[in-house]
Amino acid sequence: MIEQRVIIEMGMGNDLHGMDYQKAAQRAIEDAIRHSTLPIFESIDLPHTDMRVQVTVAVQEPSKIDAEALTAGLPRGRATVTATKGGLNIHNPETGDTAVVATAAVEAFLPSQSGKWAQI
Repeated sequence: MIEQRVIIEMGMGNDLHGMDYQKAAQRAIEDAIRHSTLPIFESIDLPHTDMRVQVTVAVQEPSKIDAEALTAGLPRGRATVTATKGGLNIHNPETGDTAVVATAAVEAFLPSQSGKWAQI
């Protein structure tokens, strides 16, 4: 099946005091999702299950990410989450805290809609 990417959104999330990579990643995904809407589903009566969602989260320690738990929290589509090295750790020598910054890219793919649309 040929798919077309119909949306890509980026988000950023952080955990300022707990060094919790999972929390920062979840917040980054939520930030990306809050920036998007897909009215196409209602407009052309397309089921959400036709959409494949691919999420990439980046943190300094990707092994500390539970991708399955993040996948379970996604609201629509057939989703996968992949963790990769990236993001940012910012250490505060005065307090000993390390702020964790995560980034996320949320991509949505649909089966090709080529030939299903007419230009009026």
